[in-house]
Amino acid sequence: MTSSYLLAVDGSPGSQKAIEFAAQRAESSGSRLIVAYVIEWSPYSFNTPEENESRHQRREEEIDKATRSVVEPVASMLKERGLDVESVVRHGHPAGTLIELANERGVAQIIIGRRGEGGLKQMMFGSVAANLVQGSSVPVTVVP
Repeated sequence: MTSSYLLAVDGSPGSQKAIEFAAQRAESSGSRLIVAYVIEWSPYSFNTPEENESRHQRREEEIDKATRSVVEPVASMLKERGLDVESVVRHGHPAGTLIELANERGVAQIIIGRRGEGGLKQMMFGSVAANLVQGSSVPVTVVP
């Protein structure tokens, strides 16, 4: 059975470097790439009844938009290089959702670009890459 790599993308410059790194790894090893994007979404947000009514529709619209604008362009480019590629878009906490996806798919490694988000959010919660390194049960490569 061919191994798989989970490639986390977000459209950032760091993500572009991770895409190239993952493509080279997959080409040299004959591995499958699972291109994933996580839309940050908390089930614990407080909404009005009106917001709750439209929440499901909004979720589906966000998945469609992320698939078209972020994931599919990457997947298409990788397929043109002759790689076996799967695309996934999910809602949730980014690091936790990527770890769940890696476990579900039995990947050999997670590949992500380093992204300097900065500011108060990073000081309080850390970056997605740092959280992946701390919480993943498979190796994580953070591409500078």
